[in-house]
Amino acid sequence: MSADHEAFAEAKQAVADRVGRLLAVKGTRSVDWFHRELGQIMWDYCGMARSRAGLEKAISEIVALREEYHADVRVLGDDESLNQSLEKAGRVADFFDLAELMCQDALHREESCGGHFREEHQTPDNEALRDDDKFSYVAAWQFTGVGKPATLHTEDLHFEYVIPAQRSYK
Repeated sequence: MSADHEAFAEAKQAVADRVGRLLAVKGTRSVDWFHRELGQIMWDYCGMARSRAGLEKAISEIVALREEYHADVRVLGDDESLNQSLEKAGRVADFFDLAELMCQDALHREESCGGHFREEHQTPDNEALRDDDKFSYVAAWQFTGVGKPATLHTEDLHFEYVIPAQRSYK
């Protein structure tokens, strides 16, 4: 595809619009402040141990923080030269979408498996409770836009030599 293709022009304009919106905010909080706040939400509610209530709270906090970001972020510099502050602002904006999607996936996965422990899904001995009948698949989520639910695509997993089993730490 050449640079004079219509798709190229559309992508270039979309990037210019996004950069312009980030630079125009001229808010009071740094990109790093929002990055830390988002990281704290993920640490608190979408870490190794999770619960339905915590994941639902995380999603609502991420949505609110994303709105605050676009209303109050302060991005230093301009778009005329190399601007690492602007570059990071774009990455952190993307992190909001990724964080919300991670929480949505964790909320969807009604089991404890691997390194992730859903508090509602444990054995009477407080061990992780797998649900291989329902969750033996690769999950790929398709982003459909901010404020819209992502679409789940799955591909079933079939095991021949190593069969998943309930983990016990006793």
